Amino acid sequence: MRLAFVDKEKCKGGVDCPYICMNVCPVNRNGGECITKTEDGKVSIDENLCIGCGICVKRCPAKAISIFNLPEQLTEQPVHRFGKNGFILYSLPQPLFNNVVGVLGVNGIGKTTAVKILAGILEPNLGKDSASFDELLEFFKGSKVQKFFEDLRDKKIKIAYKPQNIDLIPKLYSGKVEDLLKKVDETDNFDKIVEEFDLKDILKNDIKKISGGELQRVAIAATFLKDANFYVFDEPTSYLDIKQRMRIAKLIRSLSSEKTAVLVVEHDLIILDYMTDLTNIMFGDAGHYGIVAKLKTTRVAINEYLDGFLKAENVRIRDKPIKFFEKPPANFKETAVLTSWENVKKKIGTFVLQAEKGSIFKNQVIGVLGENGIGKTSFVRILAGELTPDSGSFNKIKASYKPQYLNEAVYNKEDELVVNFLRDAIQKYNIELVRPLNLQPLFMKKISTLSGGELQRVLIAKTLSEDADLYLLDEPSAYLDADQRVKAAKVMKDFATNNKKALLVVDHDLLFLDLISDSLIVFEGKPAELGRVIGPMPMREGMNRFLRTLGVTLRRDVESKRPRINKENSRKDREQKSKGEYYYG
Repeated sequence: MRLAFVDKEKCKGGVDCPYICMNVCPVNRNGGECITKTEDGKVSIDENLCIGCGICVKRCPAKAISIFNLPEQLTEQPVHRFGKNGFILYSLPQPLFNNVVGVLGVNGIGKTTAVKILAGILEPNLGKDSASFDELLEFFKGSKVQKFFEDLRDKKIKIAYKPQNIDLIPKLYSGKVEDLLKKVDETDNFDKIVEEFDLKDILKNDIKKISGGELQRVAIAATFLKDANFYVFDEPTSYLDIKQRMRIAKLIRSLSSEKTAVLVVEHDLIILDYMTDLTNIMFGDAGHYGIVAKLKTTRVAINEYLDGFLKAENVRIRDKPIKFFEKPPANFKETAVLTSWENVKKKIGTFVLQAEKGSIFKNQVIGVLGENGIGKTSFVRILAGELTPDSGSFNKIKASYKPQYLNEAVYNKEDELVVNFLRDAIQKYNIELVRPLNLQPLFMKKISTLSGGELQRVLIAKTLSEDADLYLLDEPSAYLDADQRVKAAKVMKDFATNNKKALLVVDHDLLFLDLISDSLIVFEGKPAELGRVIGPMPMREGMNRFLRTLGVTLRRDVESKRPRINKENSRKDREQKSKGEYYYG
């Protein structure tokens, strides 16, 4: 089967392009109408006439055309297609009662489209202009998905859906947090949910003025307050710190029962592994088509995902497997000191930040762990020279800083093309940064049109390409999918090693920090009141100290060697805690 895709945003529609694709197409040249103009001036490709020569793909100046030849086993009818030459989704994840089912895949592969269909928000068209419900049932005949849609039709299934883009909530709703939650409460569990999600202190706050992490918890709490038996959570850990992620994961797991099904899309592999029982991997080609693999236990699914080969489907989804160390990273060997601090204190409103003593060395990658609101970003801004300590000594250094909030880094740059914004990175680090972060396809896009993940990758490259001795990256894994997180970690680690530079990386993804860090800074104290900077310290010491506060232990997976959270009170968990080895005991 042959699929043809036209990126309508990239297609010039005859502007500065005399429809080269139409002129070079062999079918067109022989009198056929394989590539034609549509009413809006863009081009359309007839997949039945296309011979798959690829000439139009190579000759299109805007790189707007893609042609794929699918294997015979994928010639089945799609579940949904976004118009002619648009994205195609094949099959759907499988919700199961008494289970938390995960969905794992790269950005642009159709995860959100799939869960929106299951949540009843998007009506599948089966690749046509439209499709009836009877056609949908016939399409899934003989599968458990058919039973799901039948129950949905018969109103035996009530759905509660937490969307991916929580940023839209303040645009759709105005008022206090308390009013929003009471408005959606169908369970009379308002007080219990407020306590479980730690929302008491923000109930009187305007929904438009709360932080991203607070908004995420409000959105999940609102979903819990719905009287439903099918819960869907699309990326529930975004904006949350690791402590909040663990808490949310436990609460989501608690929803599962014989009468309740839960579906979760998640990129944090450690949390996905901890939260779900079974997982559907989605593969294909991002932005073009997505396929749902067979349901597997989450451990097997993640291991196959990292290995890049899906055994049941006999499909390779990655050129090289993603590998992890068998042992914890070795202790960092001190080199020349880049900067140091002693008895630093900074008061911001009623919040107090304290850093007793610490040093950063050349060629060192330091991970930073701590709760939200405990001073991590404030400390990074001190190192970046944007904040001045009230007291104590601090050696200033030439630093390059990527802020937590991406719009801060591109203020007044929204109309600039990526190719101009990244001029230095392209000239100096094309092989080290631009290519591995796959930034070439973004060159002719304006900054304002980039997705969160695209802008994050652009800013990582921009930050590392600047002339500095210390590179400060605040939450670089945000908006990135699991694949991109691993690639970004490798790119950043290799950059530090090859150029003998120091990196300080604030993040909440333990797997990401496990990959990139050789030392840790741990923040302790009380959010919004006091933050204490502890470290830098060796990786094992820092992780043990931090994981002890969470009450969780990590082990290595036998096959992939990736970090996994031990089940609470399991034999391995009790054994590691008794030894004080929370980090790979």
